[in-house]
Amino acid sequence: MDMVTKLGTEKPVVIFSKTSCGISHAISQLICGFGANPVVHELDELPNGHEMEKALMALGCNPSVPAVFIGNEFVGGSNEIMSLNIRGKLKPLLMKANAIWV
Repeated sequence: MDMVTKLGTEKPVVIFSKTSCGISHAISQLICGFGANPVVHELDELPNGHEMEKALMALGCNPSVPAVFIGNEFVGGSNEIMSLNIRGKLKPLLMKANAIWV
């Protein structure tokens, strides 16, 4: 879990994904649409991806991807990101994390 947490706090927005996951791609595009440039870690392309996936599930992300960190904090998966967006809270969160500027 330490590796996931460390990677999740490297940049303002970090997304753990899989190349075959359409929802992960949609969440990444949503965040990019605000002008953010997230770091995306594709678990199925990493040698330790399986262990990282287990660590994400231990954090409460089920399914394991997408898993989104914003501003050095684990925000959650697609449901949490979409909920933040619908409530108008995703953009302010990205701004607070210095991922975007207005």
